[in-house]
Amino acid sequence: MANPERRVLLRTVLIVAVVIALIGGIKLWREHAARAAHAHQGPFEVSVSAEPVVKVSWRSEIHTVASLVATSGVNLTPQLSGQVTGIYFHSGEYVNKGQRLVQLDDSNQLATLAEDRANEALARINYQRAQHLYAARATSLAALDTARADEQSAKAAVANVRATLAKLAVSAPFSGWMGVRQVSLGEYLSPGTEIAALNVWNPLRAEFTVPQSQSGLIHPGQPVDLTVDAFPGRSFQGRITAINSQVNPNTRNVTVEAIVRNPQMRLRPGMFGEARILVGTAHKVLAVPTVAVTYSTFGDYVYVIKDRKVGTHELQVAVSTPIRTGHTRGELTEVLAGLHLGEQVVTAGQIKLRNGMPVVIHRRSAH
Repeated sequence: MANPERRVLLRTVLIVAVVIALIGGIKLWREHAARAAHAHQGPFEVSVSAEPVVKVSWRSEIHTVASLVATSGVNLTPQLSGQVTGIYFHSGEYVNKGQRLVQLDDSNQLATLAEDRANEALARINYQRAQHLYAARATSLAALDTARADEQSAKAAVANVRATLAKLAVSAPFSGWMGVRQVSLGEYLSPGTEIAALNVWNPLRAEFTVPQSQSGLIHPGQPVDLTVDAFPGRSFQGRITAINSQVNPNTRNVTVEAIVRNPQMRLRPGMFGEARILVGTAHKVLAVPTVAVTYSTFGDYVYVIKDRKVGTHELQVAVSTPIRTGHTRGELTEVLAGLHLGEQVVTAGQIKLRNGMPVVIHRRSAH
C-alpha cells in the first residue's frame, strides 16, 4: 500500500510543478511581448494643448477702484413745515426742471395773499390820488412820500407771501430721475425731511484715487474704461476731467474725476467698479495665454514643448521653464524673461505632466 500511495503523491507533485511552470512561462512571455511592443511604439505620450509665445502691442495701465457719483444729485427736502396735501410724482420716473413734486398746505398763505393784494390795490389808488393832489398843489410832498411808501410796502407784503407759497410747493431744481418716495399724503413734514432723491444719470462722474507716484501719468482728457460687476464683460468709456489740487496727506493718493457716458441708463450713482487708465505709449512685449502659467511660491513657470531624441524615437517633451511675468490683461500675461518668440507652451494638461515627459499636441486651445 505504501508504494501506490507514494506513486500517487509523486504524480500529484509533478502535475502541480508542471502547472506552475506553465503559468510562469506564460507570464514571462507576456512581459516580453509587452516590452517588445513598448520598444516598438516608443514611450507613453501625454495629450496636451499648446499655444505659441506671441508678440503683442502693450500699453501700461493703471487699475483702481472707482465710485460713481451723479453729475447733479440732491435729496429733496422742504424748506418750511407743513402737511402734505399733494404728491405729483411716482418713484423712479423722469421729471423736468421746475415740475411741482409735492405740495404742502398753503391755505393760510393763500388767504393772506388775498388780503395783501387788496391792501396793495388800495395803496396803489391812494398813491395815484396823492400824485394828482400834489400836482394840483392840494397836498404836501410828505403826504405824497407816505403814499408812495405805503404802496411799496404793500407790494413787498405780496411778494413775501408769494415766496412762502413757492417754498410750500416743492419743485424739481433740475431735470432728472426720481428715487423712491419717502413721504405720504397727509404726513406732516419738517424742514430737512427727505422727500426723495433726484439724480442725473447721463453722464455720471467716476471718482477714484491714484498713488502720488503715478499722478504724473494722469492728465485731463485721458480715456478711462470702467467695468462694474453688475454687467460682466462690458466696459463703459469716459474721460478724465479733473485732478484734485492736493494729495491726501494720510494716504498719499490724489483724487481724480472722470465723466462716464451712460446713454442706456444702465449705471447708477453709488455703484463701484474698476477704472482702467491707459498711460504712456504702446510697446511690443512677449505674451502667453494666462492659463499656461503655473504660479507657485518658488516662482512662476510654464511647460515649453521641445524636440528630443529618445533612443530611436523623435519625441516632443514638456520642459518646465521658469519665467518672470508682468501684467495680465484679459487672457494674456506679459512675459518679461524666460521665453522666446514662437516657442510652444502647454495651455491644457499641465496637471498630468512632469519635467521631460513626452507629449503629443492634441489640439490648439482657443483664446
